[in-house]
Amino acid sequence: MSIFRFPLLVWMGIGTLIISLGIRQSFGIFMMPVSHHFDTGREFFSLAIALQNLLFGVFQPFVGMAADRWGARRVIWVGAVAYGLGLYLTSIAIEPSWLYLTLGTLVGLGLSSTSYVIVLGAVARVVPPQHTAKAFGLTTAAGSFGMFAVIPGAQALLNQFDWQATLQIFAMLCTLMLAFSYFMCTDSKKDAESSSAEAQPEQTLREALKEAFRHKGYWLIHMGFFVCGFHVMFIATHLPSYLADKGLPGSTAAMALAYVGIFNIFGTYFWGLVGDKFNKRYVMSSLYLIRTVVIAAFVVFPVTVETAAFFGGAIGFCWLGTVPLTSGLVRQIFGARYLSTLYGLVFFTHQVGSFLGAWFGGRIYDYYGSYEPIWWTTVVMAFLAALIHLPVDDRPVPRLAAAN
Repeated sequence: MSIFRFPLLVWMGIGTLIISLGIRQSFGIFMMPVSHHFDTGREFFSLAIALQNLLFGVFQPFVGMAADRWGARRVIWVGAVAYGLGLYLTSIAIEPSWLYLTLGTLVGLGLSSTSYVIVLGAVARVVPPQHTAKAFGLTTAAGSFGMFAVIPGAQALLNQFDWQATLQIFAMLCTLMLAFSYFMCTDSKKDAESSSAEAQPEQTLREALKEAFRHKGYWLIHMGFFVCGFHVMFIATHLPSYLADKGLPGSTAAMALAYVGIFNIFGTYFWGLVGDKFNKRYVMSSLYLIRTVVIAAFVVFPVTVETAAFFGGAIGFCWLGTVPLTSGLVRQIFGARYLSTLYGLVFFTHQVGSFLGAWFGGRIYDYYGSYEPIWWTTVVMAFLAALIHLPVDDRPVPRLAAAN
C-alpha cells in the first residue's frame, strides 16, 4: 500500500501528532528562562516536566480504554482542551508551585489524549496488518517533524518575546487539534472490529488484559520501553542545559534538537519499514545497540557545535523508531482490538522512564554539578535494552493463531 493511499484518518492523526509532540519536545529550551524567572534550581523545572511525563503515562491506559470504547475523536478533543489550558495557565503562573498543576498535570493529560497511543490505536483499525509498521512509522515520524518545525520556532519566539508569550502562542495552536479530531472517527466497537482485516474471536477487555499479563514477552517489551522513555526525556530536557554548560550558544541546542527531529522523520519511517520486513525484536535490539554507540561517543568526544549537530542527527535516527516497533509487536502478538489499552499500559512504563530521566537529570546535576554520571547510565541502559528484546516471543497468541 502506497502511503498516499492511506485513509484521511491517518493524515489527521499525523497533524495532531505534529502539534502535540512538537510542543512537548520544545520544553527543554524553556528550562533556563523559567528557572531564572522563578529563581529556582534546575531540579524544580525538571520535576515539573518529570511529573508531566509520569502523568502522561498514568493517564495513558485510561484514555486508551476510553478510545477503545468511545473512539479517538472524543478523547483527542478533551486532550486538546486540557493541553491548551495547561499551557496558558503556565504562562500566567505567579508561583512556581502552579507549574505542577499546569505544566505537569494538565499538559500531561493533554499529551496522553493526543499522542501515539490514541492515534496509533485509531490507525491500526483502518490499515491492513501487513502494512502496520509502515503506517505506524509514518505516523510516528509526524511527531519528529513537529519537533523539527516547532523547536526552532520556539527559539525564535523566545528571542523575539518571552517564555510566557511563547506558551500562549502554543496554547492557541492546540485549537488545531480540535479541528483535526473531527476526522478521527472510530466511534463504535463495530467500526473497530469491521475495519480490521483480522478475523479475531470475540474477547472482553478483562480477558485481553489477563492474556497480556500472562505473556512473558509483554513484560520484556515494558522493560525495553522504560529505557526508551528514560533516554528521550533526559536528552530532550537536559541537552540544552548540558550544551550551555559547555559554553555553547543557545542556538546550538535548538539546532541539535531540530536535527533530532528531522533525522527522526526518516529514521522512524525507516525502522517501521524494516520492522515490516524483518523480525521486529531483532530490529529493536539493533536500534538500541546503535543508541549505545552514539551516546557513548557523544560523552567521550569533546563537545563542540559540530559534535552536538552530529549527535542530534545520529540519536535522532533512532529516537522514536522504538514506537512503530513496540506498538507493532503488541499488535502482532495480541491483535488490534485492544491495542490502545495494551499499548497504553506499555506506554505508561515508558513514561515512568521519562519521569525518572527528566527528574534524575536535574537531581544529579544539582548534587554533583555535572551530567556525566547520568550520561554513562544511559549508555549502560541502552545496551541492556538491546539484550532484553532478544528473548521476546513475538508469535501471535494461540487465540489469533487459531482464528487464522
